[in-house]
Amino acid sequence: MSVNIRPLSDKIVVEVIDETEQTSGGIFIPDSAREKSQKAKVLAVGPGKTLENGQKEEMEVKVGDVVLFAKYGGSDIKVGDKEYKILSVRDVLGIIE
Repeated sequence: MSVNIRPLSDKIVVEVIDETEQTSGGIFIPDSAREKSQKAKVLAVGPGKTLENGQKEEMEVKVGDVVLFAKYGGSDIKVGDKEYKILSVRDVLGIIE
């Protein structure tokens, strides 16, 4: 899936992956009691941060990666009826393989 947002510098655009709404015992968890997911799929990646020597820092994530991000990281945005998050690559804690 592509998104019409081109991130700048060391930013990435992600779509948050909603966690299951039901426990293993079959109990449904209401939205008000559910924690926000910290897992997301990378949809777009910026060119990388410009270093002091003028070169671009290589991005460690790529489109299609599933990442874990900092709980309060990034900015929520809405394009049409879809919701996305723009994160700095430093807000990414790891890549899920």
